[in-house]
Amino acid sequence: MQAIVPYLNFNGNAAEALAFYSNALNGQVVFQQPFGDMAPDPSCKDKIMHATFVAGDLTLMVSDCPTGVSVNSGDQVSLSLNFDNVETLEKTFNALAEDGNITMPLQDTFWGARFGMTKDKFGVHWMFNFDYDKK
Repeated sequence: MQAIVPYLNFNGNAAEALAFYSNALNGQVVFQQPFGDMAPDPSCKDKIMHATFVAGDLTLMVSDCPTGVSVNSGDQVSLSLNFDNVETLEKTFNALAEDGNITMPLQDTFWGARFGMTKDKFGVHWMFNFDYDKK
């Protein structure tokens, strides 16, 4: 079995989210296909039917909801990012927190890590972790 790949659904703003994540996570969209390729309702022809985003070892799949379908932001899942250094953790945390809501500021923890949580401006929950050397 390979790694689980999160699939994020949006209400018509998937392209905006992908641009935001490309900048915040220093990644890129490696595949993108609009609904127009399958000739549905013309009002959603430019919306994203499927896209794949990659940043290092992180892969996300993304889609806009088709006409007549919508998604509500949920609190049941957080995407957890683990970092090799504190500087990258802090930079990424600040980028994803922009116009969002920090739910736990970055801080050193009793379990020997730097950790924090934010909900980004699209309603996606993120967890950030850097484990200090346990020598």
